[in-house]
Amino acid sequence: MKKYFFLISAVAWLISCNSGLDITIENPSSFDRSEMAEIAVERLMRLPDGKTYVVVNQQENIVPSQITYDGKLIFQTEIKAKETLSYTIKTGSPQAFPPKTYGRFITERKDDFAWENDCVAFRIYGPALVKVDGPSNGLDFWYKKTNNLIIDKWYKDDLAGIRSYHEDHGEGLDDYKVGRTLGGGMMAPFENDTLILNGNFVTQEILENGPLRTTFKLTYKDITVNEKTFGESRTFSINAGSQLTKVTQEYGVNDTITVAAGLVKRSEEDEAYQAYTENGTAAIIYEEPDNEKVGKVFVGMIFPKGLERITSNTYTIIHDINKKEVTHSHVLGVTSYYPNQPITYYTGFGWEKFGFPTLDSFQNYIGIFSVILEEPLIVKFL
Repeated sequence: MKKYFFLISAVAWLISCNSGLDITIENPSSFDRSEMAEIAVERLMRLPDGKTYVVVNQQENIVPSQITYDGKLIFQTEIKAKETLSYTIKTGSPQAFPPKTYGRFITERKDDFAWENDCVAFRIYGPALVKVDGPSNGLDFWYKKTNNLIIDKWYKDDLAGIRSYHEDHGEGLDDYKVGRTLGGGMMAPFENDTLILNGNFVTQEILENGPLRTTFKLTYKDITVNEKTFGESRTFSINAGSQLTKVTQEYGVNDTITVAAGLVKRSEEDEAYQAYTENGTAAIIYEEPDNEKVGKVFVGMIFPKGLERITSNTYTIIHDINKKEVTHSHVLGVTSYYPNQPITYYTGFGWEKFGFPTLDSFQNYIGIFSVILEEPLIVKFL
């Protein structure tokens, strides 16, 4: 674990080695919330060697926590509407908590990168797959219906021929189709109403890996738009208990470009999506066509800083490997990307077989998630 060292001043918040630092967490919303509380480590004292931070709740139980790579102490909280809870942060011995998030570079399966939490799972295709199936840098969903972490198990069983993860053996399955699209919410330049898709990621770096948050960064080959070439990277983060993964998209541009994040549609005529903007936050929800094998799946993206427009887009390509003509469609959230201003948004899904029986239930989740982004929990130091 990294240790963060900061100068201690008279105005800094310090932890007493005996009594600890007392804080309160307040829910400003009119609904119950289950989410991650965050405190900047710089608000705390530096740790003695061999010690770590321990979070204790009102019942004097130790709460699972994590120090993030970017210097935050995080812990899960269950807090009712307008409720205020008290916690104490102390120094103590390192604690081992069961992981609720996980990610890994899957070298044994064509360089996939897969990540998950206790609700959902995702993957993106790596460089080794290009020679076999052509480029495909969209986001893939793994539908799971267990709170257990399943990535390693599903890959191991599939590669060993024991059971395919394309079939549901009681824990869920992979049935989402990506192809040469943005899949479940990736971003690409969108100049002159044309998507400019990059290839598969080139390098990967895990920044942290649980127990409550997993974060990693993927870099891509340079991409050329309007005769200008620049770099591209994506940083993904997922919290325990969330249906959505956080995406931070970066382009090394010197000039403003138009970009779009999209959800693949299964037919050009399919209008089974909804889009709305409220208090500056934009969201898009798409309902996957119902099928006997999977049932209903609802896909959603949230853009905390809004969008300039929402549109549909269709294009036809020739597959790099099998040379067949394929037509793809998206619903796109379009905005401008400015130099040195990465775009952060969220994307994910809900499945009727694991917590989201109707479209309304997923719409409600997306609505609450949007409000939470606008109304963070209030942390007070006592």
